[in-house]
Amino acid sequence: MPRRWVAALACLAALVALACEGGTSATPRPTTSAPPSGGPGGIAALGDSISTGFASCLVLTSCERNSWSTGDGLRVQSHYRRLLDQNSAIRDRRYNHARPGARADALAGQAQAAVRDRADYVTVLIGANDVCRGGVDAMTPVKQFRADVDQGLRVLRTGRPKARVLVVSIPDLYRLWEVGHDDARATRAWRRGGICPALLAEATSTAPADRARRAAVRDRIAAYNAELTAACRAYGSRCRHDGGALHKVRFTLDLLNPLDWFHPNATGQGRIAEVTWRSSGLAS
Repeated sequence: MPRRWVAALACLAALVALACEGGTSATPRPTTSAPPSGGPGGIAALGDSISTGFASCLVLTSCERNSWSTGDGLRVQSHYRRLLDQNSAIRDRRYNHARPGARADALAGQAQAAVRDRADYVTVLIGANDVCRGGVDAMTPVKQFRADVDQGLRVLRTGRPKARVLVVSIPDLYRLWEVGHDDARATRAWRRGGICPALLAEATSTAPADRARRAAVRDRIAAYNAELTAACRAYGSRCRHDGGALHKVRFTLDLLNPLDWFHPNATGQGRIAEVTWRSSGLAS
């Protein structure tokens, strides 16, 4: 077999391996190695596929360079890039422990990785998969969601008591249904991909049962967001909540990728970075 075909097949195999990666069982891996002692610890991202930049590079896999939190690509003015503008000593000290498919029960393990990284600033965006894990009955109970979030934050407070923590509200997924349910491209992708069935199954249906199901999802997100606010308040002065800034973003289809019509594209990631940065307390 010609050498160039061997190389091409190797690249294809690597791409397939990346596309199959996800879920909460993967061991968190840092974007770069842990910082040397004595310097600033940099930034760590905890959460789910949104914080990994999933599908923002037009492939259905994580694209961390476009992450609103830790991305270093030129298309998104991420929190990392904004911090780097303030302090060049954090260059390459960015750690993305978010994972596609992660629910709140994964936060504690991700937080442990951030502690090992000695991160000085940690972003937390979690909850969409606690809603989207299946049908309405499969959604994480609110009490359990709060317990999982508290456990993750407790790891951070114990291991990095001086680190700043930003807890971000869950996006308005119901808004996603509102703007996409009459778009054939979006509904086709949702149906074929089985995306967030609790909300997006039978997206064009106006049957009372389907309307009630969507309302239940909307209400559960509101309940989760209330618990995220309370959990950050209980954490203490080193934690800031975005005050619902991300949830209030009126997403439109042009902020979503054209593959699954669910995850933000690079422009959408930039919008997340913009609205959450204002809440971080780090803007100069």
